[in-house]
Amino acid sequence: MTVQSYFLPTSVPEALGLLGAHGPELLVIAGGTITMPAINEGTLLPTKVMGLRRAGLDRIERVGDELHLGATTTLGAVARLDDLPLLRDAALRTGAWAVRNMATVGGNLFTPSPGGDVATALLALDAQAVITGSAGVRIVPLAQFWTGFMATVVGHDELLTSITVPVAPRPEAYLKFGRRHANTLSVVTVAVRATLEGGVVRDARVALGAAGPHPFRSAGAEAALEGRPLDDEAIEAAAAAAQADSDPFTDAVATAAYRRRMTGVFVRRALADLAAAAAAKEA
Repeated sequence: MTVQSYFLPTSVPEALGLLGAHGPELLVIAGGTITMPAINEGTLLPTKVMGLRRAGLDRIERVGDELHLGATTTLGAVARLDDLPLLRDAALRTGAWAVRNMATVGGNLFTPSPGGDVATALLALDAQAVITGSAGVRIVPLAQFWTGFMATVVGHDELLTSITVPVAPRPEAYLKFGRRHANTLSVVTVAVRATLEGGVVRDARVALGAAGPHPFRSAGAEAALEGRPLDDEAIEAAAAAAQADSDPFTDAVATAAYRRRMTGVFVRRALADLAAAAAAKEA
């Protein structure tokens, strides 16, 4: 192990001070479920590490119609959230019980594909990232958070401190397809949500995970749904558009071609589930 210095700040100002003092060479970790195996295996060789477990970023707070999730809130805690069933389901499908008790909601945003199952759900929920730095606080819609593979808008002198999620019950669905039923990496993950007015789709969200270099919303699928009844024709058009929008990769889990095909299949299934949820709500 190459780590020579380990810092454990007890506040955000102290953490930002350490970032300012040590610069980009300071590796920031939360749960460490991705980082520590890489360090132990020698594929990541940091000399300075800062853990955020004691920085006071693990609070969950309801403020009006929003839920504020501290960046180091564990996925185990998220899996108990009754206010956000879609996010709860995503957390329950992420890793095993032991992993969920260490992994964090903020860390999931930095997890390379095919991980990031919770990030996919947050995208469908219109979440916003709260980023704190020496220059102050800025809020970034999660749809603008990623700039490429393992790249985000968070600067070297900034920290992701919390995620804000609107709480507005609407028809929604979440599906994760992996090689096993549980504790598995994704072939594809789909989170969908929409408002239906008079049977017509409004504000559709179709978020995809493991279908590109990072979680993303399928603009084509959302456009195919907007202003139309959620019928078989609209669902088929959205599934085809999502498949076209995907930019998958080949790894040990699946080939790019298989991921692209399954993107269409599981968007179709998720939207069918959403239609059933909408019908049940109206009944």
